[in-house]
This record gives sequence, C-alpha cells and structure tokens, in this order.
Amino acid sequence: MSAVPPFAVLMPLWGRDEPARVEAAIASATTGQTLRPDLFLLTVDGPLPSALEELVARVEAEEFGPARVLRHPQHRGIALTLQDGLEASPHEIVARADADDLCRPERFAVQIPRMARTEDGEGADLLGGSMQEFSDRVAPGEGPLRTRPLEHEQIVGYLGRHSPFHHPTIVLRRSVALAVGGYRDLPLLEDYWLWERMMLGGARMGNVEEVVVDYRVDEHLFERRGGWTLFTSDLRLQRTLLLDRVIGPRAFLTNIVLRGGYRLAPWRLRRFGYRRFVEPMR
Repeated sequence: MSAVPPFAVLMPLWGRDEPARVEAAIASATTGQTLRPDLFLLTVDGPLPSALEELVARVEAEEFGPARVLRHPQHRGIALTLQDGLEASPHEIVARADADDLCRPERFAVQIPRMARTEDGEGADLLGGSMQEFSDRVAPGEGPLRTRPLEHEQIVGYLGRHSPFHHPTIVLRRSVALAVGGYRDLPLLEDYWLWERMMLGGARMGNVEEVVVDYRVDEHLFERRGGWTLFTSDLRLQRTLLLDRVIGPRAFLTNIVLRGGYRLAPWRLRRFGYRRFVEPMR
C-alpha cells in the first residue's frame, strides 16, 4: 500500500444545530482522531445564532487544526451545501462528518489507508463503515448497530433495494464524485442518488466492518422520515434506478409499494418497520 493520502473532512452546519453537539462532533473528527485530517472544511448553510458564530470563529482560528469555512447567506439545503464543500476541497480524498454525530478516534486510521492507490491501480473510490446509535438516553457504544455489505459486488447487488452506505461514515474520491455530477438536490436521498451515479461511473466501493461513527438518534428521527415530500423523492429515485437499468420493472413496483407504506405510515409503525426489515438486510 502506498503512503496515506492527504484528506479533508467536510461538515455542513446550519442554524438549528446545537452548539454543544457541534463542538463535540468537530473535535471528534479533528483533534480527537489518531490520524488527523489535513483540512477541516466547514460549510455554513445560512445565518447562524451567536453561539454557533462563536464556534465558527474558533474553527477559523484553527483551534481544531487547519480549517476553511465556506459561508452562504441563505439556507439552501444539504445537497448544495455539500456540493460547494466538495468543489472547494484541495484534497482528492474527502471524508463526510455530520454536526451531531461522533467519529470514533480510529475512524480515519481505519478508512483513509483503504483509499490509497496501489501500484496496480486498486484503492477504494467510495468507502463507508458501520455505525452505532446513541441518544440522550443511550450512551455511545450501547445502542443498536447499523451495518452494510462490505464488498463491492455485494454493494452492487444491494443498491437496488436500499442505500448501501451510511452517509455519515463515507470517504470518497472527489474527482470520481464530481465526474458524475456530485451532490444533487433530492430531499433525504441526495446521498443514495450519488452512490448510484458513482457506481455507474465505475467507482470501486466498499465498507469497513468496524464501527467508525456513533450516530445520534433523537425522538423525532422517524417522524422526519415520512410524508409526501419524501415519498416523492422515493418515486424520483426509483424511476432513475429503473431508467438506468439498476433495477427492473418488478423491483421498481416492489420498491414503490414498500416505500409508500414506509413514508405514509404513522411514525411508530415506520420505526418498527425500519428496525424489523431494513437493518436485517445486511
């Protein structure tokens, strides 16, 4: 394996994020890492309250290591926010981190070496990992585990049913993502759509088995995952998968029925369905 490549960490931030959680998330992705990033990219989506502005000033002062802050005066949404950060990165390898999750200290020491190009040209273009849930009531390391298929061929087979990556765990090759258009607006599914396009573009994909992120789950998570807007996103993505021949007509109809039931069900039933049927699909 060649030397560990330089990499940036990309984190979006907006005004409703909680300052204490954001600070913990930033520290976990920077100073708390055994392999620290070469650059921390914080992309700010719209105006911020004073407490978050104070934290951003600390980032700009490089309290958490080398950093760059991108600002946008109006809230525009996660896809455009991430796309701006991806385009601004000076490094080919970009790791995603969210403002309310916690990266485990060994995350980048595990993932980044897998992104290095070897002499025969191998090396991942898109790499995720496992997550473990936590909340205000459940401490990190004690909640449900979320995994995904590990090998490229398994991921290709899984992609037609469900997203094969946990977005907060992703490390990607910037040029490969941008070559297929990068992040595009599709509420809650902008990441899944990017994975599909990267796969069709020839990306080498994988997941590490290790838990690399502690994923915060609040009581409103499954309430936010329902409704007609998100079902419309499902319809758009499933139509794209069908037109791109990632799935066939039968899988298209099956997926639409399942996603319609999931999005339009009461949130408690949605939570039960996810726990019962989605995570066991590994």
